Amino acid sequence: MTSKRERFCKEYITDRNAVQAAVRAGYAPGNAVRQAAKLMNDPEIRRHINEKLLLADAEMMRDDNARIPQSVIMYEKNCRELVGGGYSEFWNCKKRYRAVKGSRASKKSKTSALNLIVRMVNYPLSNALCVRRYRNTLRDSMFSDLKWAVHRLQMNDQWEFSVSPMQIVYKPTGQKILFRGLDDGMKITSISVDHGVLNFVWIEEAYEITNEDDFNKLDMSIRGDLPEGYFKQITLTFNPWSANSWLKRRFFDKPSKEVFTLTTTWKCNEWLGDDDRQMFLEMEKNNPRRYRIEGEGEWGISEGLIYENVEIREFDVNELRKSLKGAYGLDFGYTDPNAFICMLIDEKQKVIYIFDEFYKKGMTNLMIAQEIKRKGYGSERIICDCAEPKSIDELCDEGIKAYPSGKGRDSVNHGIQLIQNYMIVVLPRCREFIKEIRNYSWERNKEGRLTDKPEHEFSHGMDAMRYGVTRAVQPDTFSFD
Repeated sequence: MTSKRERFCKEYITDRNAVQAAVRAGYAPGNAVRQAAKLMNDPEIRRHINEKLLLADAEMMRDDNARIPQSVIMYEKNCRELVGGGYSEFWNCKKRYRAVKGSRASKKSKTSALNLIVRMVNYPLSNALCVRRYRNTLRDSMFSDLKWAVHRLQMNDQWEFSVSPMQIVYKPTGQKILFRGLDDGMKITSISVDHGVLNFVWIEEAYEITNEDDFNKLDMSIRGDLPEGYFKQITLTFNPWSANSWLKRRFFDKPSKEVFTLTTTWKCNEWLGDDDRQMFLEMEKNNPRRYRIEGEGEWGISEGLIYENVEIREFDVNELRKSLKGAYGLDFGYTDPNAFICMLIDEKQKVIYIFDEFYKKGMTNLMIAQEIKRKGYGSERIICDCAEPKSIDELCDEGIKAYPSGKGRDSVNHGIQLIQNYMIVVLPRCREFIKEIRNYSWERNKEGRLTDKPEHEFSHGMDAMRYGVTRAVQPDTFSFD
């Protein structure tokens, strides 16, 4: 833009009189009307003026209603005092994509929440979208983390939180943080804002998005011109449950100028208590495979997996129930989770459909029975771990049709081999089952060679599936002995 045209824009903003602005900018007075009309119809001029007017309006509202805490201004450049170590590059990054995988308790979600609030305040024309695979998980995760971040920044009186519709509004400027699930009836690709631009997206638990095309549609929806100095950014945070995830291939395997990646662990969290740290140290000693993911933030294994013919996708449960046999399995736990898995089995096409689950620790048999009934499966035949006859009897006393699984020396391997003949299709909402099946693998011996014995870790839902499937497709008189 020439200096004369830029002067016209500046003069127009002072009184919004195009003719007088043209004269003050140096255009001939006798031709000012025609020149002003020509300038105001120029796309570059209009875009530049609109940006400046929006910025001026935002600054005016901010001056009238609230002052930005000096701490927020400082934190835009230096995050150490606010979130501790390990995130300085993440904090200042302005690339299109920030992909952060990490262990549990590595501060990735809390840091992302703080960063988003600070960015919103410092970019008064920006708006944000927070996304998870399922809408019903937003309130207790991202919405809650952003509330915490506002409190941490001592800005409670400047932000307004509502759950219907779920949104957060920065009161001095009207900027919004919107929330959507990919299962949301409100189309995620057609979101618009009434003030400024939608340029920040945060996807939490991104591993739950199993279809890369869903991400691509979201990515393509963040488009349009931005005010000078602004940028578009999509932040993805997740635990790296599977090395087969599209996230690894898309963001981590091939370096890109548009992508920032980071792996964080619990060790960078200065605010963990001694008991929290001890928990991770014990996990490292007792469950090294789980620790690799939940402690070190590394990818789940891809070698030695027991079930590889697996698809994660939607399907119509009610339609399949009309023609397919149902099967239900329960693996008992207490310090380990109880795992209840619901399946439909297509013996002709050799497909097992996993459509519901619950995983929970510390449940009594009465609580298990109540949960099964609450989920609507109280009248189904449920195959349980035969090593727990007392628990099976107690479930029966509560009206549950509980039966023991088949037993015998080779029952585990026989059940695994049987299931390996099937494709396993899993609804994306069965998140715990997906974590397990992506990590359920053969145990290694001292020399590091694979054995024919499955590891105990990540086995709970796998055992429940095996109980249900083997009993459903084998005659009741079948014996493994």
